[in-house]
This record gives sequence, C-alpha cells and structure tokens, in this order.
Amino acid sequence: MKEKIFLVLANLFWAGNYIFGKYVIAEISPLWLTFIRWLVALLFLLPISYFLERPRYGEIIKQFWLPLIISGVLGIIGYNLLLYGALEYTSPMNAAIVNSLNPAIIVILSFFLLKERITFVNAAGFIISLVGVLFILTNGHLQWIFQTSYNRGDLMMLLAGVVWALYSIIGKKLAVPPITATACSVFFSILLLFPFLFLQPLPLAELSEEGWIGIIYICLFPSVFSFLFWNMSVKKVGPSYAGIYLNLIAVFTAMITFLLGGDISASQLIGGAFVLIGVYLATNVRNTEASAAKEVKS
Repeated sequence: MKEKIFLVLANLFWAGNYIFGKYVIAEISPLWLTFIRWLVALLFLLPISYFLERPRYGEIIKQFWLPLIISGVLGIIGYNLLLYGALEYTSPMNAAIVNSLNPAIIVILSFFLLKERITFVNAAGFIISLVGVLFILTNGHLQWIFQTSYNRGDLMMLLAGVVWALYSIIGKKLAVPPITATACSVFFSILLLFPFLFLQPLPLAELSEEGWIGIIYICLFPSVFSFLFWNMSVKKVGPSYAGIYLNLIAVFTAMITFLLGGDISASQLIGGAFVLIGVYLATNVRNTEASAAKEVKS
C-alpha cells in the first residue's frame, strides 16, 4: 500500500512540473531554470545516493564518464531545455499528453537500436498513440495533418520524447545504480551548462512571488521527491507495474489545470485517451519492463 501511495505522489509531483514550469518560464529562461533546478537537486541527490547505494564516485566516473556525460546532455540538458522551451508556446496539458508518448517511443527505438522483440500489439499501440498525438496537434482535425501549421511547443515536446527515449536506452546499458547515475549525470550537466549562463541575464530582482514558489517546487518535488519515491517503489513492485502509474501524469495535469480554472478541450480529452490506450498496448510486453522503469518526468 505504501508503494502505491509513493507512486501516486511521484507522478503528482511530475505533473506539477508542467504547471509550475509554465508560470516560471514566463519570468526566467529555460536555460537558467534547467541549471537552477538541477543544481539544487544535486545537493540532495548526492547524499541520498551515498546513503542508499554507497557508490564509489571516483571509480564510477573514471569507468563510465563518457556515457554519464552523454546521459546528462540528453536527459538533463536536452530534455529539460526542450520541455521548458515547449511550455513557452504550448499548454501544460498538451505538453503532458504529448510527453505520455515517451514509453511507446522507447519501445520502438529499442527495437531498432537494441534489437528488442516487438509484437504486432506493440506496433499497433504505438500507431494508436501517434494518432492521439496528431489529434491534439491538429486540434481534432486529422484531415489537416499535411496542411496545418503545428504549434512549435507541441513539436518541441515530440523531440523531447525522442531525446528522453535515447537517454533511457543508454541508461538501460549503464551498470551504475540509478540515483548515483542521475547524480553524476547532473554533475556533468551543470559543468557543461555553466559557461552558457553568461549569455543570458537572470532577473532575480524581478521574480514574482509565484515565480519563486514555482522554482522552489520544481527544484524539490519533481527533481528529488518524485525520483526518490519512484525508485523506492520500483524496488518493491517492479518496473512493469510501476510503469502503469506513469499515465497518471497526464491525468493529474488535467485535474490541476481544471482546478486552476483552465480549459480542457475535447481534442485534448479524445487525443489523450488514444495516447494512454496506445501506450499501454505498446509497452505491454515482458522484455520492455526496463523501459517503463526509466520513464521518469524530469
């Protein structure tokens, strides 16, 4: 029962990342938000990884420095810059629904890159999910698929999904405990991001109260608590079962949007249903359990 509560909370906090990210990104750049988020998170991830996994950081970095850097560039820098950049142009609801396609993308890329088995049901699920995303992108008018001008933010979220899938595939082959691997990747990412910070100002004096609350939330809840709750639960219930709960991110995002007085369109509801059904079919295979475990919404 405790693990189920942890899984619900983890996905609730990840959903909040879309909502608060939309507010914060109006006041600071995606670059600064990504840097601040993971700098603060690293201060918590390092001691957590030390006490839970007892890693030898020096040996791990010496042996796995290249895949850890690549993981950081993809999962920490690339994914987050695309996510927060997308929120400048699209709604949190759209971003969360398009992001729900990620597990299916992992299955498809694993088939091509890792030669993992894929069934007809998996392929059909991916197609159904893709139709759901296209339904949202065209605002319910699939006949406009080759004629419409797509929202830049939605397209950025699609690209973010591919980036996250590549990050997840690398993580599957990385023989490093998950929290330690994340902490090391974050460390390298912060070093890589730092020189670019001088290209953009950080208007701390102009940040609103809502902006500060959003930054604090993003630094702690989706970055630290969600990841900790997720890994604690996966150890108990397994990645396949835990992966089912990832669909709650879009559900919670819709609920929070509604409670805050936002609008939810029919195309979002219908398209979202297609995505969730398709993802379930696409990931419902025994040898892709590890893929589901990697689907953490940074």
